[in-house]
Amino acid sequence: MSVEADIPAVWECPRCGAEAESTAGIEREVKAEKPVRTHWDMLLERRSEKELEVILKERLELLRGGEIGPAHLHRANQKKRRASA
Repeated sequence: MSVEADIPAVWECPRCGAEAESTAGIEREVKAEKPVRTHWDMLLERRSEKELEVILKERLELLRGGEIGPAHLHRANQKKRRASA
């Protein structure tokens, strides 16, 4: 090794791939980690909770009215409506 080269705090073993740490007291660099952004966090960047509540109510009304959603749910609702009529 070169005298001018910096000694790494951690390096990988060429045989097994495990990490080896320096015994010379050199500490590993601690990298600042970004907090994990969830889908909810990203959604709140675009809309307020009040807006989301309004959208949810609208979508639930459409789903319950049979205008959106899986077809098998609408067939069940149509059968119930025909039976009650």
